[in-house]
Amino acid sequence: MEDAYARSATEVLDFFGVEPTKGLTDSQLAHHARIYGKNVLPEEKRTPFWKLVLKQFDDLLVKILIAAAVVSFVLALIDGETGLTAFLEPSVILLILAANAAVGVITETNAEKALEELRAYQADNATVLRNGCFSILPATELVPGDIVEVSVGCKIPADMRMIEMLSTQLRVDQAILTGESSSVGKEIESTVATKAVYQDKTNILFSGTVVVAGRARAVVVGVGANTAMGSIRDSMLQTDDEATPLKKKLDEFGTFLAKVIAGICVLVWIVNIGHFRDPAHGGFMRGAIHYFKIAVALAVAAIPEGLPAVVTTCLALGTKRMARLNAIVRSLPSVETLGCTTVICSDKTGTLTTNMMSVSKICVVHSIQQGPVIAEYGVSGTTYAPEGIVFDSNGQQLEFPAQLPCLLHIAMGSALCNESVLQYNPDKGNYEKIGESTEVALRVLAEKVGLPGFDSMPSALNMLSKHERASYCNHYWENQFKKVSILEFSRDRKMMSVLCSRKQMDIMFSKGAPECIISRCTNILCNDGGSTVPMTTNIRAELESRFYSLAGKETLRCLALAFKQMPMGQQILSYDNEKDLTFIGLVGMLDPPRDEVKNAMLSCMTAGIRVIVVTGDNKSTAESLCRKIGAFDHLVDFAGYSYTASEFEELPALQQSVALQRMALFTRVEPSHKRMLVEALRNQNEVVAMTGDGVNDAPALKKADIGIAMGSGTAVAKSASDMVLADDNFATIVAAVAEGRAIYNNTKQFIRYMISSNIGEVVCIFVAAVLGIPDTLAPVQLLWVNLVTDGLPATAIGFNKQDSDVMKVKPRKVSEAVVSGWLFFRYLVIGAYVGLATVAGFIWWFVYSDSGPKLPYAELMNFDSCSTRQTTYLCSIFEDRHPSTVSMTVLVVVEMFNALNNLSENQSLLVIPPWSNLWLVASIVLTMILHILILYVRPLSILFSVTPLSWEDWTVVLYLSFPVIIIDEVLKFFSRKSSGTRFRWRFRRHDMLPKKDLHEK
Repeated sequence: MEDAYARSATEVLDFFGVEPTKGLTDSQLAHHARIYGKNVLPEEKRTPFWKLVLKQFDDLLVKILIAAAVVSFVLALIDGETGLTAFLEPSVILLILAANAAVGVITETNAEKALEELRAYQADNATVLRNGCFSILPATELVPGDIVEVSVGCKIPADMRMIEMLSTQLRVDQAILTGESSSVGKEIESTVATKAVYQDKTNILFSGTVVVAGRARAVVVGVGANTAMGSIRDSMLQTDDEATPLKKKLDEFGTFLAKVIAGICVLVWIVNIGHFRDPAHGGFMRGAIHYFKIAVALAVAAIPEGLPAVVTTCLALGTKRMARLNAIVRSLPSVETLGCTTVICSDKTGTLTTNMMSVSKICVVHSIQQGPVIAEYGVSGTTYAPEGIVFDSNGQQLEFPAQLPCLLHIAMGSALCNESVLQYNPDKGNYEKIGESTEVALRVLAEKVGLPGFDSMPSALNMLSKHERASYCNHYWENQFKKVSILEFSRDRKMMSVLCSRKQMDIMFSKGAPECIISRCTNILCNDGGSTVPMTTNIRAELESRFYSLAGKETLRCLALAFKQMPMGQQILSYDNEKDLTFIGLVGMLDPPRDEVKNAMLSCMTAGIRVIVVTGDNKSTAESLCRKIGAFDHLVDFAGYSYTASEFEELPALQQSVALQRMALFTRVEPSHKRMLVEALRNQNEVVAMTGDGVNDAPALKKADIGIAMGSGTAVAKSASDMVLADDNFATIVAAVAEGRAIYNNTKQFIRYMISSNIGEVVCIFVAAVLGIPDTLAPVQLLWVNLVTDGLPATAIGFNKQDSDVMKVKPRKVSEAVVSGWLFFRYLVIGAYVGLATVAGFIWWFVYSDSGPKLPYAELMNFDSCSTRQTTYLCSIFEDRHPSTVSMTVLVVVEMFNALNNLSENQSLLVIPPWSNLWLVASIVLTMILHILILYVRPLSILFSVTPLSWEDWTVVLYLSFPVIIIDEVLKFFSRKSSGTRFRWRFRRHDMLPKKDLHEK
């Protein structure tokens, strides 16, 4: 029933044909079960495992690699190769792809847990009226029309419409659904609000929320998927995971690279058509197959097989560093996404605030000798921990607050006129509440005020264990005073009272709404000497003025406390007793902002990141909190920056777009609004981080570019998020953003390193094919270089230190290409040199080496016709492993020098020396050790078709490799100078790699 909140209780009961005194009959039960189904969230259809696996291979570069592996294997079989040689290259490629696929499958499987954990918020049992009898049944058996009774501590089993109040009030904690910082009073009257949100539906009990006060009966109006929890599930199902900015850039780069590879492969094959008939190949088809193999080798050389593994490793290293900052990353790619975040949509309750109601102000009458003098005291502490001080209006700490009469009586009233429990949880290491958050705040206040006499000494209380300290002062007053009778809170009175007796003295303590308590007071307790004086019109006006200041200007939730001496032996309180009270004082409480939030928000502004506070609370409360945080001081007022959900929805589309660009505060929201906000911001090409801790936040967390859950939040929120803040600290996000930016910079550096290396390999094979000389490198040698000698230094580049100004620059644009313009030209130059140096090493051995045949260059170019001519050398010399070993070693060493070039994009090695990143130095040393092993250890040298090198060979290798440092130093010099930008005219497009908007709709 969609509009149960707008109908009267009688109309709802008539709709389901149920009598409130009898409940459903068996026949009605069966009928409703057929129509509405079971009260369970239906299980989501899981993606079959085989589909998850296949999805990981749906990538253009991966497909090219698979094709290259298959073609390589087929060609090896055609050539008659058997054993390890035929299987090695395709096997290694497939193993790499399998490892990457495994990571992808694990990540996607974890994402489905969020939906499963929603079921944890469904109640297990319910007290149901059927056939005129109450019985306790599994909540899954409920159907619409069932009459259910709820009381304190009950988890609501389904969405229900209130029909009967069995106590003076019913209050429900629905923070997990709406994010409201305090419990909500429920009523029976229908709601008249148009476009009512969850907060307006005060006659509906929502599934999964908890009753904190009172007892009532309600009729079930929604079960399973047709509940508020069910709508959250549907929102999560409608949210598709989208690629991160880096993934999109890498995909675009992959598409670009695939086209280039295809073009070069076809070009190499076409250029050599004239050589297909060379006698050395043994026929046209064999010649065609030979050059096809070269084209395949070219594809293997061009594709950075190790790139996915290196990106994953670098992100994993970043997650370790972030874990030390209390940011636990659940999704690796989200590490990088943080770096380009432009908007943080922060949940208010529990994220910017502690979600622990705390008393911050006390207001009492000091004296009335020269007119009423009101004294105000501040209270520190923002959690339920009994730790904090009381200080006067000058900021001076009160050593013994309990020695002041009004503060002492406020502590007594707070402890006695109270139904809540404050306790220490050793497993979680924090203090927890049971009951109303406002009442727990009063219990904590009683602990901070302390006790009169010796016991008030802080050292005495601090010696207690945390378990004893939690309610030590409260227990003291409860032992001193015996509770005799209680008048519960009611809506009409807006107060509660408790009758206590102690040592032949009966006293009634009352607490409630200040306007109600003050109107019932005829006397006042003065703080200067403990005297009781009559309430005058002037004093009443002054107290009411101070109350409206606290409640209005400071938006504190205010309560007043009073007491009354009662006749001896009275056993029962009546409403008539609640008059002629003696006023004690006012207390103002709030859900306090976290201490570190202000600096964190200012850091966000410096970094060009906008913060939007999102909350289910009302507008004035949220605006007051934003002012208390202090991060919105630049706004004169919130006009044009603060909107309720209904105000925003009523704006025309164009005005909504303008409002989104300025918005700083979004109030009275429900889950669908949060998701809508994220979608709208993303449509404006913003990169959105969404924080939250409740079940209500899960759909928006899943929809955002990066969802950030609180460590103390619900399991659903954590599972739907990409990152969890272990310390619930908004400030941790700022540190994580800085880390994300540094990770992207390092990722960019090693991607560039791998690109320039692969360009070198492509140039090497292409030049060799064009010159018509033998293959300079075997496919298995290329694979070794790509995986090991490229992979280790590339990973170590991820340890480059964070720039000092990383949080002083604006977020990078998501359309920014990984390699662009002048930078692409630089890496073409470096890549070309790497390729030419590799070919030069090959030619050197044949033409100039003392250990080589010293052939004329022309003979080398005509090697394929050797068998048809008379020569002074054996044709088998072209199968010697020395020249390809020299080439491979030149390629490895030149790439080690190139790795040093990537310590910084533009800074010289003289400014940032190699030892600034010892991990990189270690990886270069390890890579060279591994390379020497395959050269000089026999089984490995045979496997990789290499042979040991002489000292002369190593000298030439170093001569050919070192110039890459000099070339890049020159290019870096031009980059640092304005003249470096002049080279951009060379390119018709600024970015050589394709660019697209991040969010294509």
